[in-house]
Amino acid sequence: MKEYPLSKIFQLIEPGPVVLLTTIFKGHSNIMTMSWHMMIEFEPALIGCVVSPANYSFRSLYTTKECVIAIPGVDLATKVVEIGNCSGKDVDKFEKFGLTQVPAQEVAAPMIGECLYNIECKVVDTGMVKKYGLFVLDGVKAWTNPGRKERRTFHANGDGTFVVNGRTINLKKKMVKFPEFL
Repeated sequence: MKEYPLSKIFQLIEPGPVVLLTTIFKGHSNIMTMSWHMMIEFEPALIGCVVSPANYSFRSLYTTKECVIAIPGVDLATKVVEIGNCSGKDVDKFEKFGLTQVPAQEVAAPMIGECLYNIECKVVDTGMVKKYGLFVLDGVKAWTNPGRKERRTFHANGDGTFVVNGRTINLKKKMVKFPEFL
């Protein structure tokens, strides 16, 4: 074994797919690229996500306690990176990147029409926000876009490179402990 820098371990355990988080505050919709998120619980569908106070979306999320997590396909990867490289303070990201705002049912933040999935979320715990920027969200409604031909998602390596979901292996017969989730 060789020692590995602690400052880079996030690259080893980056969580699920890169997502887009949408918010709306004072009539202004915004999109933020996010890869630091995790499932916390199945029912209710609790999701933890890190949004830094340095992000323009932070104030909106903290104030309104609502957002949408939109999951893009790999065909949107370049746009997703570009969205993360500019601020909603300076630009209307929906307009700049040609994305469609779709009204959500349970929250004011918009869904993104071009994404594979959209999860409407309400903030249920801000206890770790000031210290870690960690919000706990409750997924209150979820949507899929069956018309999307490209279904693969992509994951950040944390260094500007990404892994695209590819081959799937089926081990359902081995998943005996929690069959209700299959």
